[in-house]
Amino acid sequence: MTDATTAARWRAAILAAVLVAGGGGYWLGQRGTNEMASEAAGTDGGKVLYYYDPMFPNQKFDKPGKSPFMDMQLVAKYADEGGTAPGVAVDPSARQSLGIRAVAAEMGSLAATLDVTGTVDFNQRDVAIVQARSGGFVERVYRLAPGDVIGAGAPIADLQLPEWGSAQTEYLSVKRLGRPDLTAAARQRLRLMGMPEAVIAQVDRSGRTGGTVTVRAPIGGVVQTLGARAGVTLAEGQTLAEISGLGTVWLNAALPEAQAGAVQVGQRATAKLTAFPGEAFGGRVVAILPTAAADSRTLTVRVELANRGGRLRPGMFASVALGGDAKPALLVPSEAVIRTGTRSIVMLETGDGRYHPAEVQTGREGGGKTEILRGLAAGEKVVASGQFLLDSEASLTGIAVRPLDGAK
Repeated sequence: MTDATTAARWRAAILAAVLVAGGGGYWLGQRGTNEMASEAAGTDGGKVLYYYDPMFPNQKFDKPGKSPFMDMQLVAKYADEGGTAPGVAVDPSARQSLGIRAVAAEMGSLAATLDVTGTVDFNQRDVAIVQARSGGFVERVYRLAPGDVIGAGAPIADLQLPEWGSAQTEYLSVKRLGRPDLTAAARQRLRLMGMPEAVIAQVDRSGRTGGTVTVRAPIGGVVQTLGARAGVTLAEGQTLAEISGLGTVWLNAALPEAQAGAVQVGQRATAKLTAFPGEAFGGRVVAILPTAAADSRTLTVRVELANRGGRLRPGMFASVALGGDAKPALLVPSEAVIRTGTRSIVMLETGDGRYHPAEVQTGREGGGKTEILRGLAAGEKVVASGQFLLDSEASLTGIAVRPLDGAK
């Protein structure tokens, strides 16, 4: 066995290890093994463009020799390698073994979806303030504290209101006169004092005054503040309690300033909370606040969610998908787009067993599809599987990337 043959087999074993390490090394290993076998046999592949190490194919050398990276001989790159036609040539058997799959770019509809994060908060439009309608004092406070959840109509406190007692006495005196006009005026005065119709009806039926009234919650929700305390003297208009409703809640999401134009009031939204894995809560954008956070450069998007059973609690963290209306677009599989950091590239199938890189401008994404704004025409086939191998070979061979304006 000659030294050249031994060296070639040793290099082939190294490339086989590259095959185990990743799919990209498989193809390069195949090319490198064939080239080195030809070199060992003494065949001439044509004019040598440069030499390279298959383990570091982007590094080119002017002369043959050992690689500075690995203890192995450099491989020659020939001018006529791959034929005269542009693009990367792959025979059918290699396409199957490499798993290369091409998909045609086609027109479709794509809804813009933005994924942001936010926190649940009380619906500040669903708030009830309970006040004393007349001066008096608190006789009794029911067992309540801030943070308690109460239902609509639940008692809060019993109040003694002397002014109401005197007004009711006057009303009964006028009623006994038998003058409907005066009775109606006295009854209206009771209403203006804030006396509920149920209290007035009770005075009518019983004919007795009642200066004590039970204040009840007008809505169900959470007691935010409780100012009523037994024995406390009250002034007219003094706040006894503040209640926030729980029928709906707000989800305040932080939207990057650069994406502000993609969200509109009335747009649908879907929230997912870590507290309820596997569940999605639907809602609508009800407001986009007019000020931006200077430190994070974000806008606050307010989403209103139905809160059945009071499961959504203020302070909970949520991820929010803001979905827009579906619009027609030229679509390719998202996996077909190669993002280099400075541009986006797809590998085109030309139909003759060759593949060529093309630059594209991408737009929205969703459902595994990416919108192509420029650089591609409907019907052109892009590689959706194995594209990174082809792109690596195209870069190694020096194949020029088709510019954005070069589409059909």
